[in-house]
Amino acid sequence: MTSRNWVKLFISTLLVGGLTTGVVGFIVRWNEFAPIFTDFDFLEVLSVFFWLIGVGLIFSIISQMGFFAYLTVHRFGLGIFKGLWNPIQIVLILFALFDLVYFRYKAFAGGGDSMIPYIGVAAFLLIVALIVAAIKTKQTNQHAFIPAVFFMVVVTAIEWVPVLRVNEESWLYLMLFPLLVCNTYQLLILHKLNEDSQKQRSNLAQKPSK
Repeated sequence: MTSRNWVKLFISTLLVGGLTTGVVGFIVRWNEFAPIFTDFDFLEVLSVFFWLIGVGLIFSIISQMGFFAYLTVHRFGLGIFKGLWNPIQIVLILFALFDLVYFRYKAFAGGGDSMIPYIGVAAFLLIVALIVAAIKTKQTNQHAFIPAVFFMVVVTAIEWVPVLRVNEESWLYLMLFPLLVCNTYQLLILHKLNEDSQKQRSNLAQKPSK
């Protein structure tokens, strides 16, 4: 990918993360922000919206760091494990989902608490990952399915760790949705930017030297 397209990806992902958090923040923390809407305090609403966008920019940067790390790990995985890399990714996906359910339940559930909410979060993450992976496969090829699920489940879970440790519900969802949107955006646009970069290089190569 050309440096021009890297910059394009970085800036566009920042915008996606910031705007997504700005919208999602008002939804998941509605009980906290509802009074400023009922009071028609436009300046306060605007102030909170920009604060949420700032938080979203941080989430976006975390997402991009995870994406670039994933690309590196995926390349090493293909080089080292070759045909075994896909089965290894499947095992890691299952472990990440198990971790999201069992270890979170052990760490945060009180006596008599149901495991269903913990299963629900993991199931939601898996469903989103499968949908995104299916779209990615349709756009590219069938070999992209497992790596896409791996990225959307395992890497998202790792990026989500800071709020998973706190386990505060509003922050859990405030971070999860922007991460999912940013990760989806980067995953689905990557091949388009690579194709565009290849065209740019071809055009430069065809230009006669002066």
